[in-house]
Amino acid sequence: ALLFITVYKADGFYEFVEDHCVFNSTKLDDIEYIRSYYYNKLEYTRFSSSVGKYVGYTEYGVRNAEAWNKDTGNLAAMRAAKETYCLNNVGNDHEAAL
Repeated sequence: ALLFITVYKADGFYEFVEDHCVFNSTKLDDIEYIRSYYYNKLEYTRFSSSVGKYVGYTEYGVRNAEAWNKDTGNLAAMRAAKETYCLNNVGNDHEAAL
């Protein structure tokens, strides 16, 4: 799986975003793109290409998910990330592993 993390820190509080690709093969149908949003180690919102939209896990996350799911441009970009972000990188990792 590919993993990239962005961390923001202010006065001891951490917010970070994690992008990763879960895959069993290099076929696009076998790849899942996930972007998770965390605050102090608690995941509050997630986008999964399998679901096709944002899902909130806390009250704050639910509000974010509702707002972000209304942005059709952002949703289209997130849905396309499976192919644009994961597909090439998964192919590279798969070749390196072999």
